Amino acid sequence: MIKELEEEIRRTPYNKATARHIGRLKARIAKLREEASKKSGKSKGKGFLIKKTGDATVVLVGFPSVGKSTLLNKLTNAESKVGNYQFTTLNIVPGMLEYKGAKIQIFDIPGIIKGASEGKGRGREVLSSVRAADLIVVVMDVFNLDYDTIINELRNVDIRPGEKPPDIRIKKKERGGINIYSTNKVDEEVVRSILREYNIYSADVIIREKFDVDRFIDAIAGNRTYIPVLKVVNKIDLVNKEYLKHVKSKFPDAILVSAKNNLNIDKLKEEIFKNLNLIRIYTKKPGKDPNYKEPLIMRKGCTIEDVCKKLHKSFLEDFRYARVWGKSAKFNGQKVGLEHVLEDGDIVQIIKKV
Repeated sequence: MIKELEEEIRRTPYNKATARHIGRLKARIAKLREEASKKSGKSKGKGFLIKKTGDATVVLVGFPSVGKSTLLNKLTNAESKVGNYQFTTLNIVPGMLEYKGAKIQIFDIPGIIKGASEGKGRGREVLSSVRAADLIVVVMDVFNLDYDTIINELRNVDIRPGEKPPDIRIKKKERGGINIYSTNKVDEEVVRSILREYNIYSADVIIREKFDVDRFIDAIAGNRTYIPVLKVVNKIDLVNKEYLKHVKSKFPDAILVSAKNNLNIDKLKEEIFKNLNLIRIYTKKPGKDPNYKEPLIMRKGCTIEDVCKKLHKSFLEDFRYARVWGKSAKFNGQKVGLEHVLEDGDIVQIIKKV
């Protein structure tokens, strides 16, 4: 049924007259995928589960035989089975990358094949495990740069790689019809037709971004997972400089590596750290030097309150003020409150009530 609807969309030329019809078809496909996902979740069989630990979780995603296992072994202390044939990794293999004081959990999952999101090769279970990631690392073979297929398979299980949640609010009401408020031009009939497909006939709709049918459907569903993406092209030791120029032109933001020959692995570690938005905060006791050996690993944008919570609940309960040294401070030892936003490398001293 889904393939038939997708084919109908492909055959239908997009214009103002057909926009409403295409919107309804896309909403119908989204609903059918949700129903299939629920049925799959109830099916029996061993699932692929990820138990999160450490400061962040990264999942390596790619086709079979792109070198994910070798890459995992070079990044971490894991011993994932390595072989020059497909489907070497039949289960999820964990490893731990220790970098700049952070403990970053990295998982190698079974290779993805086209149609995985439809259940091929237990694909739905494998893909659903990616939901636990703080960062998706898409690993491509230098001879197979089919990035779009991997992304589409993830999208088909309601994961939105590299996207931010839509700035759209839909507040359902018992009566009053559909009221649409938008900062940009919107075809209101398209909005109404999609809402009707979801049996929504009264609601206040607020759209604060350029209208897109797919993102509007995502906002209605409310169950999408938004995860940043890092692109990696492996096996660059097998190609010449001219071919590498082609790769770079196609994926200028990708990290080019050779897991086998240990090329650019350190650069990849740094990019993983940066893309996770991790920062290091050093604590300091009164009259003592900062503890540089064991930094607190926090997320970019964290506050003094977040630091207190991570240290111990008593730091928040008995908080008086804090002093900060570093990039976020106007001057060394600045006295700040709980709402102060910290930056990488800051030194923090918490003063508690007596």
